[in-house]
Amino acid sequence: MLSDRLRFHDIRRTSPFRLTVILGTLFLIGIVLQLGLIYGLTARELTARSDRILRDEAAQWLSVPATALPARIRSDITTGDSDLNYGALFARDGERIAGNLTRVDHVTPHRPLDVAANSTHGPLRVLAEVTSAGETILIGRDISQIHDLRERLLIILISSGLLTTVGMALAALALSREPLRRVRDLQRASRAIASGRLDVRVPIAGRHDELDQFALTVNVMVADVARLMEQVKGVTDAIAHDLRSPLTRVRAQLHRARHLPETAPALADLLGNTDGDLELVLDRFAALLRISEIEAGARRAAFASTDLARLLTDVIALYEPLAEERHIALSLAAAPLPPIMCDRHLLFEAISNLIDNAIKFGSGRVAIVTARDRDGLSLDVRDDGQGIPGDEREAVLRRFHRGAKAAGYPGTGLGLSLVAAILHLHGFTLELLDGDPGLIARLRIPLAQASPPAR
Repeated sequence: MLSDRLRFHDIRRTSPFRLTVILGTLFLIGIVLQLGLIYGLTARELTARSDRILRDEAAQWLSVPATALPARIRSDITTGDSDLNYGALFARDGERIAGNLTRVDHVTPHRPLDVAANSTHGPLRVLAEVTSAGETILIGRDISQIHDLRERLLIILISSGLLTTVGMALAALALSREPLRRVRDLQRASRAIASGRLDVRVPIAGRHDELDQFALTVNVMVADVARLMEQVKGVTDAIAHDLRSPLTRVRAQLHRARHLPETAPALADLLGNTDGDLELVLDRFAALLRISEIEAGARRAAFASTDLARLLTDVIALYEPLAEERHIALSLAAAPLPPIMCDRHLLFEAISNLIDNAIKFGSGRVAIVTARDRDGLSLDVRDDGQGIPGDEREAVLRRFHRGAKAAGYPGTGLGLSLVAAILHLHGFTLELLDGDPGLIARLRIPLAQASPPAR
């Protein structure tokens, strides 16, 4: 469930964020490959150019007679570009005869080699050749520009990577926040609709994108569901309302006929049984109308801060005589609880129904226990009766459904439906759990429904 404040761990799970990261990563890889290719081709071309120059100059020096070669080398180095041209002539024993280079070990004739920079020169590309007199010519070319190119491309690569990563992250956040806000609005509307407010519609941004299409579909669906539910409720309410009055008159006439002096005892008993059946039917109609009223949300205006412990005390006081009559030990263990926002009369009715069922189906004890945890408040109504099988616990919340073990007990099958409607109106939940023995009817109240104490 999203909060009003968008958090990063919510944003990073969105599809726009993931797609932006994926595409940004591919773009970054493309930049790296492109810069690497540019560097490789440029360095290769500069190196090949240096090698051609070295071979041309080496060929010129090899064409000079051995006696004139030292002078030629000194002349070329002196008159040439001192930042680029280096050379030397070494005797067979390795002694330098002329030039400005020191001997380089592990150099192979005819194969150019890179030499690291030292105190007298920068990085060089050197070529060794052997003269006809057995002396060694070593000629070098400054390759500082290639090293500078490598460093600059590396700086460009790192800078581009960092800027692309930052831009990708900002773009991912920017592209994800708005869809996430719209999803949050969709969730809010969906929760309101799920709470029974079928007049609420999912907001449409007017962009005609997939979220707008989804919102439009949901709105059409909710409108159809609201219309169908209104029709069903209208038919149910009409039947209950229209039949209640004539059935009440029929019951009154049967009651008068039962007490007429000329009514035979056998007929009076039959009329009494019929009167009891009509009373049950009228109770069901009254319960149906009550559930319809609650599901319509007509009582939301009566919500106020309510002391739950005091409400439970009043319910216990109401049911203690009934519990004593049926030899049921009724107890209350209420932990300190904050006030809650509710309709006191409706919540009183819901808890009364749960306690009434517990007394009806219990064997010797009924306990009401309250507790508080990090998720909210809980109120348990526990009995030691036969309980409800696990496969029937959802069905008993539907109208007119009665469990297999309730066949011998009086009732309409609407009590738990009424409880469920009241709790749904409040945003509370009802769980039916195994009491081993008996049943635990657990009412869960989220912390959002707890109101701060008055000052």
